[in-house]
Amino acid sequence: MNIEPFKVCLERIVGAEGLLEHEPMSRHTTLRIGGPARYFVLPQSQEQMEGVLQACKKEGFPWFILGNGSNLLVSDRGYKGVVIHIGSLLGAIAVEGEQISAQAGALLSQVAHRALAHGLTGMEFAAGIPGTLGGACLMNAGAYGGEMKQILLSVTALDPKGGLVEIPVDKLELGYRDSLLMRGGYVALTARLQLARGNAEQIQGRMEELKALRVQKQPLEFPSAGSTFKRPEGCFAGKLIMDAGLRGYRVGGAQVSEKHCGFVINAGGATAEDVCRLIADVHRIVYEKFGKTLEPEIRFLGFDGVSVPPISAK
Repeated sequence: MNIEPFKVCLERIVGAEGLLEHEPMSRHTTLRIGGPARYFVLPQSQEQMEGVLQACKKEGFPWFILGNGSNLLVSDRGYKGVVIHIGSLLGAIAVEGEQISAQAGALLSQVAHRALAHGLTGMEFAAGIPGTLGGACLMNAGAYGGEMKQILLSVTALDPKGGLVEIPVDKLELGYRDSLLMRGGYVALTARLQLARGNAEQIQGRMEELKALRVQKQPLEFPSAGSTFKRPEGCFAGKLIMDAGLRGYRVGGAQVSEKHCGFVINAGGATAEDVCRLIADVHRIVYEKFGKTLEPEIRFLGFDGVSVPPISAK
């Protein structure tokens, strides 16, 4: 692979201002951790994003779609491929009646507040989730009894071959932090949501109530990737970790939050290696004590060509 012509190809698609080289991913993840991306691309339109994806596939260059950088741990060595940032430039939101159509780069908080402004209820649960709409569809994001599959109508995405498809909610196979989009290699572009008419004061009151709960229970004062582990069947990851005596457990700058044991925080100067070692320790100790396997909820990028670093219960 000849790197220089590929760089020129990317510049033709997004312009020199839309292409960064060796960009530190610590600037773009909520954990504030991560080495440099070989190329960091900021497409300004759906056409540009499609062009970048086609170029990556043609040249066999690895790529990753980045939203708000939550729920993600990037290797200290960085990522040798192309990070395609879907952010505010691809974050348009439109309201029509009781439906909202929005691009994948729109923040969930922005969509939820747009719904509030139009007196629409159903998105209150998502107002405090620090992610984009595209990422939320990918993982069927949820909190406080709500989840995306309750309000999604459809997602328009690029399929693995680059074709444009609209997938209705009943075909998205949405499960707990899982979807067809994630398993099938689709790239979400836009989503349509079905909400309902509601009382604006009650909607705002519920959003403020959930915000207060987050402030009270979650370590929002520290960088984190959100909930680190998926919820095991029949119990809660945070309680298992707490009962295992791991509240405040620390590896380097990474720490199990003392406020909520389901969160791994960057307590100061944490590296990706610190976080991985801590996750592996928690995984092992909880398994030894309770026979429960904790599966990471966060995604891993740039770890020796594999999606997840080795984590063993033994």
